Amino acid sequence: MAKPLFISVNELKKKSVIDGNVDDDKILQYIEVAQDTHIQNYMGSSLYRKFQTLITAYAADDTTGMGDASNSAYNTLWRDYVKPMMIWFAQDSFLPFAMFQITNGGVYKHLSDSSETITVEELRIMQQEVRQNAEFYARRFIEYVRDNESSFAEYQTQDNDSDLYPDKDANYAGGWVL
Repeated sequence: MAKPLFISVNELKKKSVIDGNVDDDKILQYIEVAQDTHIQNYMGSSLYRKFQTLITAYAADDTTGMGDASNSAYNTLWRDYVKPMMIWFAQDSFLPFAMFQITNGGVYKHLSDSSETITVEELRIMQQEVRQNAEFYARRFIEYVRDNESSFAEYQTQDNDSDLYPDKDANYAGGWVL
């Protein structure tokens, strides 16, 4: 069974710097990576699983949401806080690999006759801006969940010893080096 994604490829394309012509298959894994690493990190494993269950149960999208009124708090959290965070973290995951293609013949960098590829420094600046937006939305998520803890019991409790507890600091200390 496929893992339920918190945003679609089309949502990412519509609300990001990623062009609508980019092949969906080139983007999909970066949505999964962002969801598994960043979103689960901020939600914690229990709330993350709750969202997966709700999205699977209701085949959630922008029009149907997460089902009935009993899920309105989760619907608000998903629509107003998780989705924007996902969009920016997915871009952050995708950017370093956007210009490369790996085939049987090796690793290739895309070049076009009518365009110019950016420099490493320009890519760093772009990714820094994308990451700042992702961190902004992560801080909004954390503040909202803290202000509404009674609506999201899963945020404070984890089911298993191996579960991730939510990271309550939205400052990303990592990065990548070229």
